[in-house]
Amino acid sequence: MTNSESQKRLAERRGLESDVYQPAEDSGLLAEAAIESLSEPRVVLEVGTGSGWVAQQVGEHTDARVIGSDLNPHATHQARDRGVEAVRADLLDPFADGVFDAVVFNPPYLPTDPENEWGDWMEHALSGGEDGRRLIVPFVETVGRVLAPGGEVYLLVSSLTGYDTVVEVAENAGFVVDDIAQESYPYEVLSILRLRAVI
Repeated sequence: MTNSESQKRLAERRGLESDVYQPAEDSGLLAEAAIESLSEPRVVLEVGTGSGWVAQQVGEHTDARVIGSDLNPHATHQARDRGVEAVRADLLDPFADGVFDAVVFNPPYLPTDPENEWGDWMEHALSGGEDGRRLIVPFVETVGRVLAPGGEVYLLVSSLTGYDTVVEVAENAGFVVDDIAQESYPYEVLSILRLRAVI
């Protein structure tokens, strides 16, 4: 996808007249993969929860306590309206070490020309910077801190963000990486990566 096509998708999302990312194909893929693969989690964190839909699905289909976090205050409000325990947070900053059995993340991943960024909340939800990995890399490099022993990460990755690069970043951060779900679209392939710490 070209930058102009990425900008078009951002514009289409803005046309929904919302400050909060709403469930889409990527949300469904992530929720389904996490629900099917999670092994008896007690506490799950969804980073970038948006409307809270994925967190709600995981909570309804597992016995886990699910916490949603988002930098966008409008998102935490919507997530709470869904019954999700939600906090305002920048990635993993406020969370204690070793507390989550699983962390789920559908990151902003659309490659975006910095000169065309708007700086609004929908931009924060969708734009991954020039290479699509603006938040993916710092997340992968720090998520291990908040995982309990045996904890897992479920990360949505688009082919637009450099799939092999993301896998390499995860492996360098000490994770074993499994591709557990994929969906193909005319403009991209979405994958769910399960990251497990090397023992």
